[in-house]
Amino acid sequence: MAGAFQYKPKFVDIRVRPPTPGEAAQTDDVYALKPGERACDHPGCRLAGSARAPKSRDMLNEHYWFCQPHAAEYNRNWNFFAGMSDGEIKQRQAQSAQGDRPTWDFKAGRFSREAAAAAQGFGQGKGYRDPFNLFGSGNGGAAGVRTPKPEGRRLGKLERNALADLDLDENADAPAIRARYIELVKRTHPDSNGGDRSAEHKLQRVIKAYQQLRKAKMA
Repeated sequence: MAGAFQYKPKFVDIRVRPPTPGEAAQTDDVYALKPGERACDHPGCRLAGSARAPKSRDMLNEHYWFCQPHAAEYNRNWNFFAGMSDGEIKQRQAQSAQGDRPTWDFKAGRFSREAAAAAQGFGQGKGYRDPFNLFGSGNGGAAGVRTPKPEGRRLGKLERNALADLDLDENADAPAIRARYIELVKRTHPDSNGGDRSAEHKLQRVIKAYQQLRKAKMA
């Protein structure tokens, strides 16, 4: 049976082509760069540069390319403010807080055209509203000079309601309050209106209102 069986391989020769001398040297070099990689910029380093670092504070858009160990070393030794005075450092920090961009004041200068126009309008009572007459432009006073106005008395809620019950406005003085009180009592009291009791509720409100105004020393 051994003489009758004969092995016939499918492939005549399946050996792999031996590498050329150049290919063998590249295979043995573990630091060889892959396609698309760049070498580390640190002198003598053969690793791939995967981390970038600015060259100086004046060339922030130009970078070195370092491997990770040399990038960490570069960052430890990096001092952005090296060679700058304290004043220059503060000025630089203020510029960085504004995004390193120039800024301008929204307020116009004292001698600008807008300031001159506003000053002229202010002197003539134009270009602004003065609802409380702070600058005297609404009562014939000189422009820019406040004319004092007589202060009205300050009334609380109880006093205003009491005056309303007597059908009086807030400017009513003591004689007017007493006169209206006497008039309403005569009109609503049963002894004075022929025994009509339909206005007794109004009478009670009038008496209570007058007592409240006397308590407030307004009557």
